[in-house]
Amino acid sequence: MRDHLHHQIKTIAIDELARATALQGGDTIYELDTRGEEILLPFCEEWGRETPFILVAEGLPEGRERYGCSSDEEAQFILICDPIDGTRPLMYDKRSAWLLTGVAPNFGDAANLSHIELAMQTELPTSKALYADTLWASRGGGAHAFSENLITGEKRTFTPRPSQSTTIEGGFGMFAKFFIGSKGWLAELEERLILEVLGPPGDGQPQTFDDQYISSGGQLYELMTGRDRFNADLRPLAHQAMFHTQSSRLCSHPYDVCTELIAREAGVIVTDGNGAPLTAPLDVHYPMTWIAYANTHIQRQLEPTLLRLLAEYQ
Repeated sequence: MRDHLHHQIKTIAIDELARATALQGGDTIYELDTRGEEILLPFCEEWGRETPFILVAEGLPEGRERYGCSSDEEAQFILICDPIDGTRPLMYDKRSAWLLTGVAPNFGDAANLSHIELAMQTELPTSKALYADTLWASRGGGAHAFSENLITGEKRTFTPRPSQSTTIEGGFGMFAKFFIGSKGWLAELEERLILEVLGPPGDGQPQTFDDQYISSGGQLYELMTGRDRFNADLRPLAHQAMFHTQSSRLCSHPYDVCTELIAREAGVIVTDGNGAPLTAPLDVHYPMTWIAYANTHIQRQLEPTLLRLLAEYQ
Protein backbone atom coordinates (compact mmCIF):
# COMPACT_ATOMS: atom_id res chain seq x y z
CA MET A 1 0.00 0.00 0.00
CA ARG A 2 2.90 2.35 0.79
CA ASP A 3 4.45 1.73 -2.64
CA HIS A 4 1.08 2.06 -4.39
CA LEU A 5 0.36 5.44 -2.79
CA HIS A 6 3.90 6.66 -3.39
CA HIS A 7 3.35 6.00 -7.09
CA GLN A 8 -0.01 7.83 -6.99
CA ILE A 9 1.57 10.91 -5.40
CA LYS A 10 4.24 10.95 -8.11
CA THR A 11 1.91 10.55 -11.08
CA ILE A 12 -1.52 12.06 -10.22
CA ALA A 13 -2.22 15.80 -10.12
CA ILE A 14 -2.58 17.35 -6.66
CA ASP A 15 -6.02 18.78 -7.44
CA GLU A 16 -7.27 15.31 -8.34
CA LEU A 17 -5.95 13.64 -5.18
CA ALA A 18 -7.29 16.49 -3.01
CA ARG A 19 -10.86 16.17 -4.32
CA ALA A 20 -13.39 15.40 -1.56
CA THR A 21 -15.46 12.37 -2.53
CA ALA A 22 -17.62 11.47 0.50
CA LEU A 23 -18.32 11.85 4.20
CA GLN A 24 -17.98 8.40 5.75
CA GLY A 25 -16.78 6.73 8.92
CA GLY A 26 -16.45 9.93 10.90
CA ASP A 27 -14.39 12.01 8.47
CA THR A 28 -14.15 13.57 5.03
CA ILE A 29 -12.95 11.11 2.40
CA TYR A 30 -10.66 12.40 -0.34
CA GLU A 31 -9.65 10.86 -3.65
CA LEU A 32 -6.30 9.87 -2.13
CA ASP A 33 -8.14 7.84 0.52
CA THR A 34 -9.92 5.84 -2.16
CA ARG A 35 -6.56 5.03 -3.75
CA GLY A 36 -5.49 3.46 -0.45
CA GLU A 37 -8.69 1.42 -0.16
CA GLU A 38 -7.85 -0.14 -3.52
CA ILE A 39 -5.13 -2.05 -1.71
CA LEU A 40 -6.52 -2.43 1.82
CA LEU A 41 -9.93 -3.92 1.12
CA PRO A 42 -8.82 -6.71 -1.29
CA PHE A 43 -6.10 -7.60 1.21
CA CYS A 44 -8.71 -7.94 3.96
CA GLU A 45 -10.87 -10.11 1.72
CA GLU A 46 -7.93 -12.47 1.20
CA TRP A 47 -6.92 -12.48 4.88
CA GLY A 48 -10.51 -13.17 5.94
CA ARG A 49 -10.45 -16.45 4.02
CA GLU A 50 -7.75 -17.63 6.42
CA THR A 51 -8.88 -16.03 9.68
CA PRO A 52 -12.26 -14.37 10.37
CA PHE A 53 -11.98 -10.84 11.76
CA ILE A 54 -13.70 -7.47 12.02
CA LEU A 55 -12.21 -4.42 10.32
CA VAL A 56 -12.90 -1.03 11.92
CA ALA A 57 -11.72 1.74 9.62
CA GLU A 58 -12.29 5.23 8.33
CA GLY A 59 -14.02 5.17 4.96
CA LEU A 60 -16.22 2.11 5.46
CA PRO A 61 -19.93 2.98 5.05
CA GLU A 62 -20.80 1.67 8.53
CA GLY A 63 -17.34 2.17 9.97
CA ARG A 64 -16.81 -1.61 10.28
CA GLU A 65 -17.00 -4.73 8.15
CA ARG A 66 -16.70 -8.47 8.74
CA TYR A 67 -14.30 -10.62 6.78
CA GLY A 68 -14.55 -14.39 6.70
CA CYS A 69 -17.55 -14.50 9.06
CA SER A 70 -21.26 -13.74 9.10
CA SER A 71 -21.53 -12.61 12.74
CA ASP A 72 -19.35 -10.57 15.10
CA GLU A 73 -19.10 -13.50 17.51
CA GLU A 74 -17.26 -15.60 14.91
CA ALA A 75 -14.45 -13.05 14.48
CA GLN A 76 -11.17 -14.00 16.12
CA PHE A 77 -9.91 -10.44 16.47
CA ILE A 78 -10.64 -6.80 15.69
CA LEU A 79 -8.35 -4.93 13.30
CA ILE A 80 -8.69 -1.16 13.71
CA CYS A 81 -7.05 0.78 10.93
CA ASP A 82 -6.57 4.25 9.54
CA PRO A 83 -5.46 3.60 5.95
CA ILE A 84 -4.11 7.15 5.58
CA ASP A 85 -3.67 9.16 8.76
CA GLY A 86 -2.57 12.55 7.49
CA THR A 87 -4.40 12.59 4.17
CA ARG A 88 -4.44 16.38 4.01
CA PRO A 89 -0.66 16.99 4.11
CA LEU A 90 0.09 13.96 1.91
CA MET A 91 -2.47 14.74 -0.81
CA TYR A 92 -0.75 18.12 -1.24
CA ASP A 93 2.64 16.36 -1.20
CA LYS A 94 3.73 18.39 1.84
CA ARG A 95 4.48 15.78 4.50
CA SER A 96 4.30 12.05 5.16
CA ALA A 97 1.07 10.38 6.22
CA TRP A 98 0.86 7.06 8.10
CA LEU A 99 -0.91 3.74 7.70
CA LEU A 100 -2.00 2.86 11.26
CA THR A 101 -3.09 -0.62 12.38
CA GLY A 102 -3.92 -2.10 15.76
CA VAL A 103 -5.05 -5.63 16.61
CA ALA A 104 -7.19 -6.43 19.66
CA PRO A 105 -8.97 -9.59 20.86
CA ASN A 106 -12.64 -9.70 19.96
CA PHE A 107 -14.28 -8.60 23.20
CA GLY A 108 -17.37 -7.43 21.34
CA ASP A 109 -18.73 -4.01 22.27
CA ALA A 110 -16.41 -3.94 25.31
CA ALA A 111 -13.27 -3.85 23.13
CA ASN A 112 -11.33 -0.62 23.53
CA LEU A 113 -7.93 0.91 22.83
CA SER A 114 -6.41 -0.56 26.00
CA HIS A 115 -6.99 -4.06 24.60
CA ILE A 116 -4.75 -3.60 21.55
CA GLU A 117 -1.94 -6.17 21.71
CA LEU A 118 -0.15 -5.55 18.42
CA ALA A 119 0.32 -2.30 16.51
CA MET A 120 2.19 -1.17 13.43
CA GLN A 121 2.49 2.17 11.68
CA THR A 122 3.92 2.51 8.20
CA GLU A 123 5.12 5.80 6.77
CA LEU A 124 3.42 6.93 3.55
CA PRO A 125 6.06 9.27 2.15
CA THR A 126 5.91 12.26 -0.17
CA SER A 127 6.99 12.03 -3.79
CA LYS A 128 10.52 13.31 -3.08
CA ALA A 129 11.23 10.93 -0.22
CA LEU A 130 14.05 8.38 -0.47
CA TYR A 131 13.40 6.66 2.87
CA ALA A 132 10.30 5.57 4.78
CA ASP A 133 10.01 4.25 8.33
CA THR A 134 8.00 1.38 9.77
CA LEU A 135 7.42 0.96 13.51
CA TRP A 136 5.70 -1.80 15.45
CA ALA A 137 5.20 -3.18 18.94
CA SER A 138 3.56 -6.03 20.78
CA ARG A 139 2.37 -5.56 24.35
CA GLY A 140 5.34 -5.90 26.69
CA GLY A 141 7.74 -6.51 23.82
CA GLY A 142 9.16 -3.02 23.36
CA ALA A 143 9.07 -0.81 20.28
CA HIS A 144 10.89 -1.71 17.06
CA ALA A 145 11.52 0.10 13.79
CA PHE A 146 13.38 0.17 10.52
CA SER A 147 14.00 2.76 7.82
CA GLU A 148 13.79 1.47 4.25
CA ASN A 149 15.42 2.84 1.12
CA LEU A 150 12.55 3.14 -1.37
CA ILE A 151 14.81 2.52 -4.35
CA THR A 152 17.13 -0.26 -3.20
CA GLY A 153 14.93 -1.83 -0.51
CA GLU A 154 17.83 -1.74 1.96
CA LYS A 155 16.60 -1.59 5.58
CA ARG A 156 18.29 -0.02 8.60
CA THR A 157 16.87 -1.00 11.98
CA PHE A 158 16.66 1.48 14.83
CA THR A 159 15.13 1.67 18.28
CA PRO A 160 12.62 4.50 18.82
CA ARG A 161 13.91 6.73 21.61
CA PRO A 162 11.85 9.63 22.99
CA SER A 163 13.49 12.82 24.22
CA GLN A 164 15.23 12.48 27.57
CA SER A 165 15.01 16.21 28.29
CA THR A 166 13.62 17.19 31.68
CA THR A 167 11.85 20.29 30.35
CA ILE A 168 9.83 21.43 27.36
CA GLU A 169 11.79 24.68 27.25
CA GLY A 170 13.71 24.95 24.00
CA GLY A 171 11.89 22.01 22.42
CA PHE A 172 8.73 21.25 20.45
CA GLY A 173 5.61 21.05 22.60
CA MET A 174 2.10 22.11 21.56
CA PHE A 175 -1.65 21.63 21.36
CA ALA A 176 -3.21 20.35 18.14
CA LYS A 177 -5.16 23.29 16.70
CA PHE A 178 -5.57 22.56 13.02
CA PHE A 179 -8.99 23.96 12.11
CA ILE A 180 -10.91 27.21 12.44
CA GLY A 181 -13.58 27.09 15.14
CA SER A 182 -11.53 26.09 18.17
CA LYS A 183 -8.07 27.58 17.58
CA GLY A 184 -8.62 30.57 19.85
CA TRP A 185 -9.82 28.49 22.82
CA LEU A 186 -6.94 26.06 22.45
CA ALA A 187 -4.30 28.76 21.96
CA GLU A 188 -5.46 30.62 25.07
CA LEU A 189 -5.28 27.46 27.16
CA GLU A 190 -1.88 26.59 25.69
CA GLU A 191 -0.48 30.03 26.49
CA ARG A 192 -1.73 29.87 30.06
CA LEU A 193 -0.15 26.44 30.52
CA ILE A 194 3.26 27.41 29.16
CA LEU A 195 3.37 30.75 30.97
CA GLU A 196 2.44 29.16 34.31
CA VAL A 197 5.00 26.40 33.91
CA LEU A 198 7.92 28.36 32.42
CA GLY A 199 7.10 32.00 33.19
CA PRO A 200 7.38 34.88 30.69
CA PRO A 201 9.98 34.34 27.95
CA GLY A 202 13.31 36.09 28.32
CA ASP A 203 14.96 38.14 25.59
CA GLY A 204 15.91 35.89 22.71
CA GLN A 205 14.92 32.74 24.60
CA PRO A 206 12.06 30.82 22.94
CA GLN A 207 10.01 28.81 25.42
CA THR A 208 8.65 26.13 23.10
CA PHE A 209 8.27 25.57 19.38
CA ASP A 210 5.00 24.81 17.61
CA ASP A 211 4.54 22.19 14.85
CA GLN A 212 1.05 21.50 13.55
CA TYR A 213 1.48 18.04 12.01
CA ILE A 214 -2.04 17.11 10.83
CA SER A 215 -1.66 13.42 11.68
CA SER A 216 -2.08 11.83 15.10
CA GLY A 217 0.17 8.96 14.07
CA GLY A 218 2.69 11.49 12.83
CA GLN A 219 2.54 13.36 16.14
CA LEU A 220 3.16 10.11 18.05
CA TYR A 221 6.05 9.31 15.70
CA GLU A 222 7.64 12.69 16.47
CA LEU A 223 7.31 11.96 20.19
CA MET A 224 8.73 8.44 20.08
CA THR A 225 11.70 9.47 17.94
CA GLY A 226 12.75 12.42 20.11
CA ARG A 227 11.58 15.24 17.87
CA ASP A 228 8.71 16.44 20.11
CA ARG A 229 8.49 16.55 23.89
CA PHE A 230 4.78 17.15 24.42
CA ASN A 231 1.57 17.08 22.40
CA ALA A 232 -2.06 17.38 23.41
CA ASP A 233 -5.14 16.98 21.23
CA LEU A 234 -7.96 18.58 23.20
CA ARG A 235 -10.29 19.49 20.36
CA PRO A 236 -13.35 17.62 21.75
CA LEU A 237 -13.01 19.59 25.00
CA ALA A 238 -12.84 22.84 23.03
CA HIS A 239 -15.95 21.87 21.07
CA GLN A 240 -17.76 21.06 24.30
CA ALA A 241 -16.77 24.34 25.94
CA MET A 242 -17.53 26.51 22.92
CA PHE A 243 -20.48 24.79 21.24
CA HIS A 244 -21.77 22.46 24.00
CA THR A 245 -21.18 19.40 21.85
CA GLN A 246 -18.28 16.99 21.57
CA SER A 247 -18.58 16.85 17.79
CA SER A 248 -17.04 13.77 16.19
CA ARG A 249 -15.95 15.84 13.18
CA LEU A 250 -12.63 17.65 12.95
CA CYS A 251 -11.06 15.78 15.85
CA SER A 252 -9.16 12.56 16.45
CA HIS A 253 -10.95 9.21 16.58
CA PRO A 254 -9.85 5.84 17.98
CA TYR A 255 -8.39 4.77 14.64
CA ASP A 256 -6.13 7.88 14.68
CA VAL A 257 -4.40 6.69 17.87
CA CYS A 258 -4.67 2.92 17.39
CA THR A 259 -0.86 2.69 17.39
CA GLU A 260 -0.29 4.50 20.69
CA LEU A 261 0.86 1.11 22.02
CA ILE A 262 4.10 1.64 20.05
CA ALA A 263 4.66 5.02 21.69
CA ARG A 264 4.02 3.60 25.16
CA GLU A 265 6.34 0.66 24.53
CA ALA A 266 8.98 3.21 23.48
CA GLY A 267 8.55 5.12 26.76
CA VAL A 268 6.11 7.89 25.84
CA ILE A 269 3.35 8.51 28.41
CA VAL A 270 -0.06 8.71 26.69
CA THR A 271 -3.22 9.61 28.64
CA ASP A 272 -6.76 10.80 28.12
CA GLY A 273 -7.96 14.25 29.18
CA ASN A 274 -8.12 13.14 32.83
CA GLY A 275 -4.64 11.66 33.01
CA ALA A 276 -5.86 8.05 32.70
CA PRO A 277 -4.96 5.43 30.04
CA LEU A 278 -6.85 5.53 26.74
CA THR A 279 -9.94 3.32 26.85
CA ALA A 280 -12.01 4.66 23.98
CA PRO A 281 -14.19 2.12 22.13
CA LEU A 282 -12.93 0.65 18.87
CA ASP A 283 -15.19 2.62 16.56
CA VAL A 284 -14.89 5.46 14.05
CA HIS A 285 -16.97 8.16 15.74
CA TYR A 286 -15.79 8.50 19.34
CA PRO A 287 -14.23 11.99 19.81
CA MET A 288 -10.71 11.39 21.13
CA THR A 289 -8.93 13.57 23.65
CA TRP A 290 -5.33 12.53 24.23
CA ILE A 291 -2.21 13.95 25.86
CA ALA A 292 1.33 12.64 25.38
CA TYR A 293 4.55 13.39 27.25
CA ALA A 294 7.98 12.28 26.04
CA ASN A 295 8.96 11.06 29.52
CA THR A 296 8.00 11.20 33.19
CA HIS A 297 9.99 14.42 33.76
CA ILE A 298 7.92 16.26 31.16
CA GLN A 299 4.75 14.71 32.57
CA ARG A 300 5.58 15.95 36.09
CA GLN A 301 6.41 19.38 34.70
CA LEU A 302 3.12 19.84 32.83
CA GLU A 303 0.37 17.48 33.94
CA PRO A 304 -0.67 19.00 37.31
CA THR A 305 -1.06 22.48 35.81
CA LEU A 306 -2.70 21.21 32.63
CA LEU A 307 -5.32 19.12 34.45
CA ARG A 308 -6.09 22.01 36.81
CA LEU A 309 -6.57 24.41 33.88
CA LEU A 310 -8.76 21.90 32.06
CA ALA A 311 -10.98 21.62 35.14
CA GLU A 312 -11.34 25.42 35.16
CA TYR A 313 -12.27 25.57 31.47
CA GLN A 314 -14.93 22.84 31.58
